[in-house]
Amino acid sequence: MVNVFKLGYAEFITKDVEALLHYYTEVMGFSLVERAGDGTAYISSGLDHHTIILRESDNNRMQSIGWQLDRNLSLKEMQAYLKTHGITSEIKSDTQPGVPEILELSDPDENTVHLYQTMEMSAPRFRNRGIVPNKLGHIALCSRNANRVVGFYKEVLGFAITDRLFDVANFMTCNHDHHTLNIVSAPKSLMHHIAFELRGASHQYDSSDLLAQNKIPILWGPSRHTAGHNIASYHHDPDKHIIELFTSMDIYLPELGYMEPRPWHEDLPQAPREWDTLSYWGTEYGYNLATVGQE
Repeated sequence: MVNVFKLGYAEFITKDVEALLHYYTEVMGFSLVERAGDGTAYISSGLDHHTIILRESDNNRMQSIGWQLDRNLSLKEMQAYLKTHGITSEIKSDTQPGVPEILELSDPDENTVHLYQTMEMSAPRFRNRGIVPNKLGHIALCSRNANRVVGFYKEVLGFAITDRLFDVANFMTCNHDHHTLNIVSAPKSLMHHIAFELRGASHQYDSSDLLAQNKIPILWGPSRHTAGHNIASYHHDPDKHIIELFTSMDIYLPELGYMEPRPWHEDLPQAPREWDTLSYWGTEYGYNLATVGQE
């Protein structure tokens, strides 16, 4: 049985590695663990060798997503399993520090997916400067082939669908977090946003203050979402990628088919459903996140 259980890392190509490196180390509070000879930066949020990879290019976009597998299947067995679904893949060795082997493939939208089993835990733990999130929480992808992409992650990689929004966004998880992946139907395929988990409400306030000190405006929030019920705010990184900072996300119990009960849930138990509004509090947008990918 395939068991993807963790969102491991995101790789970005960028025209300005130094600007993004400054953002992730001095604003987000991550640690630069290693710098390759070509300038590629490997950055960690806490324990794993890297959470973010920054690679120089003539473009600004997300290049790949890394998902960690358990060890029930070797990468060779996983490759054979993918082949039964008509999916080609390649096992690569030593393509990045800290990860001995990856299985590289593409999802139906041609997003590059890396599956791996082990990563060195060589990061210098949490820092005491910057925002310092708990972890990389989820990634949202705009997709022109949303149904096919959702089917790929559900049927091939074993993700569960936890909620839908506007009949457009599909929230999916590979563990107990309400979502580790969000697939948004859109005219273009690109990253919608990347999200990092904070420790609580006071951390959310402090993070907003720190962003203001660095002259980074909040696009929208903080507000409580409906799907996932996380309190979230959004801002831009130097490459204009949307970054979400969130806390208090729902915990999904797949064995029971609903979320851990919370006082603000509309239903008890709160089972997966389709929502028709983004904000539980009714907060109006300062920035129309729903239009990303439509420009």
